[in-house]
Amino acid sequence: MLYSRVIPERCIACGLCQLKAPTLFDYDADGVAFFKPDQNQGQVPIDNPRDQIAFKSAYTACPTGAIVRQSTPFSS
Repeated sequence: MLYSRVIPERCIACGLCQLKAPTLFDYDADGVAFFKPDQNQGQVPIDNPRDQIAFKSAYTACPTGAIVRQSTPFSS
């Protein structure tokens, strides 16, 4: 399984994640990106193959490494 979240302090709101994976990433009122499926908690897996491809594109495009991933859910 693949889990993700965005580290807000690293996000520069460049827009690449939302452009590459609009179903997975969005921006809050302050312009900081977050992982949409679970409001940036890192608890919901990315299990749809199409979303996995889009995620990998967004993950590799992020210039600051704000998007993080792991194979287990993130601790709350």
